[in-house]
Amino acid sequence: MENLGPHQNIIVRRYKKAKHDDHGGAWKVAMADFALAMMALFLVLWVINSSNEQQRAAISGYFQDPKAFEEGKKVPSKYVIDLGGSPSTADNIAESESLDPEKILQADEIESMAEAIERKRMETMKAQIEARIDASPTLSPFKDQFLIDITTEGLRIQIVDQTKRPMFDPGSARLKYYSEDILWELAPMIATMDHRVSITGHTDSSKLGGVRDEDDGNWSLSSLRADAARRALMEAGVPKSQVAEVIGMGDTAPLKADDPGAEINRRISITLLNKKSEETLRERGDVNVEFINEEKGSEDARTPVINQAGSLLEKLRQQRESKDNSYDNPPNKNEVFW
Repeated sequence: MENLGPHQNIIVRRYKKAKHDDHGGAWKVAMADFALAMMALFLVLWVINSSNEQQRAAISGYFQDPKAFEEGKKVPSKYVIDLGGSPSTADNIAESESLDPEKILQADEIESMAEAIERKRMETMKAQIEARIDASPTLSPFKDQFLIDITTEGLRIQIVDQTKRPMFDPGSARLKYYSEDILWELAPMIATMDHRVSITGHTDSSKLGGVRDEDDGNWSLSSLRADAARRALMEAGVPKSQVAEVIGMGDTAPLKADDPGAEINRRISITLLNKKSEETLRERGDVNVEFINEEKGSEDARTPVINQAGSLLEKLRQQRESKDNSYDNPPNKNEVFW
């Protein structure tokens, strides 16, 4: 039988070798940085060895401030304080936090808005004038003779003739007493408004004067009537500076085109001009006048080119200078000077 007495234990140690993981790629990045630095160092050494002192100064200055060099040469600083170079500036490209570039108004939009605002003002003025006419004991009896509207020129007030109530006597430019009262009542209202005034006279198509169109007296009659209205307005307080123009249009702009002889076509128009119309009037006089035949060295550059042989003006001049002309022959004994 085996001896089972005391004995020493034998321990066997076995080590299992673990497999190492593969190395990462960090060393490759470090190696690339090192190689790049070495290349830069060799490049600097090569430049130092192959260039002179002046060239090295230019290269150093360029890397310090590229904007101070043009075509490889240093140029004077463009700034008042020269600190050895030119400060770097960024383009002004900052965007406003309060303005939306897509909502910036264009010129035509601004003009359209200005016209809308002015039209609104004209509508307010129209309402004020109509209210004054209704409240005035002098003007209210003649309400049916007022035509007030807004045109492209401004706020137009028209005073028209009515049957048995004309503004003027037939063929005359003398205001009826009630027509004068109407204008005197309107004048204080017009004088308080910040608009210049255009006064226009109109007639009907009835012939006044000779049979020829050239002898039609409606032109002069409408002008005289417009001027009579201008005189009445100024007598009642409208300043001269507020009167922009006084025009006679004859029978060329009837209110009733289908009935040019109607009494409503005989009228006076008073237009409170808008800003655009006022600018148009100012531009009429702001013109550089040059005679069409003006040349250097000419004896009289003011002589019109059209005043030459064979022209219409030359024929009219010959007729006027003839002994049997109908313009200014010496009067005979039966004629009287006036």
